[in-house]
Amino acid sequence: MTMVALAPMDLAALLCSRVCHDVISPVGAIVNGLEVLEDEKDPEMRQFAIDLIKKSAASASARLQFCRLAFGAAGSLGASIDTGDAEAVTRGLIGGDKVTLAWNPPRQFAPKNKVKLLLNLCLIAATTIPRGGVIFVDLSGQDDSLGMKVQARGANPKLASGVADLVAGRPESGAVDAHSIQPYFTGMVARECGLEVAITVEAESVTLEARPTGVKA
Repeated sequence: MTMVALAPMDLAALLCSRVCHDVISPVGAIVNGLEVLEDEKDPEMRQFAIDLIKKSAASASARLQFCRLAFGAAGSLGASIDTGDAEAVTRGLIGGDKVTLAWNPPRQFAPKNKVKLLLNLCLIAATTIPRGGVIFVDLSGQDDSLGMKVQARGANPKLASGVADLVAGRPESGAVDAHSIQPYFTGMVARECGLEVAITVEAESVTLEARPTGVKA
């Protein structure tokens, strides 16, 4: 398959669409909750609306904070990002009742694009265990030699069709849309870092490992 290159305007538009898709649901729930508060007199329904607003506001905030690091120009004044911040936004987004995040590396400053790559690998990993499980995050080396491995373990993990091709920059359809932009962007960031992403699917796990191009496991 042929490597697909997006024009800068198309890339920006698709990433914006992806972010809007991520936050539109909790924002819509906030609006619904406010409408209930405006019209409802029953104390139990009003409390339900308040709880909905609080939960949805927290979800919207978590998603925006994650997207700011994973897709945006967070910390653009420097070349490095604190991995502690990356851990915090990842826990806010995917750590919950169904998914446990096992973030193993010690806190350090890492190159900005490598932190973006790590967050995007975590996002892909989370999609492979919709029934819940554990996501393990490991780093090796530092700075320019920094490598990473993200593994999702759960019941019947499954990598969506076409994701590996998108990460490799070779979508099977020959095109990228707002639904598929995130794994495609992951591959873009990896190549910018001089890394390639190896994906291994097994019976109880999906492993995504970023290592220098041409280096075998």
